Amino acid sequence: MRFPETADIRAGSFTRLAMLLPVLAMLLASLPALAHHGWAWAEDEQSTLTGKVQSVSMNAPHPTVQVIDAKGVAWQIDLGNPNQTERSGFTADSAKAGDEITVLGNRNRDKERNHMKAVRLTIAGKNFDMYPERIRSN
Repeated sequence: MRFPETADIRAGSFTRLAMLLPVLAMLLASLPALAHHGWAWAEDEQSTLTGKVQSVSMNAPHPTVQVIDAKGVAWQIDLGNPNQTERSGFTADSAKAGDEITVLGNRNRDKERNHMKAVRLTIAGKNFDMYPERIRSN
């Protein structure tokens, strides 16, 4: 019976470690996506909100638009992730405070929160489709 040399054991361990590192890196990289809330917090039914833009933030993880509705109530509108928002054509310069805005999206299931996930914004007649595949009405 031959016992493995110490160098053989170390070489085998190194090979296993080298194969495991990419898997571990992918798992770690996916943690933010696993922690991300997705759409579970939002109603299935889409609704429309009209109002005036109060402010725009293009910060990650989701750009947002603060909207004041006709009753003077402030709403937080989550847009797509930065890449989706960019693909929709929406930028920080697309809307300014006081602009009329129509939001098509999914409201927070918690009615105490004035919060929506936008699938489409319409500003000055221009549509910005964050999630075109989710649009159920025009």
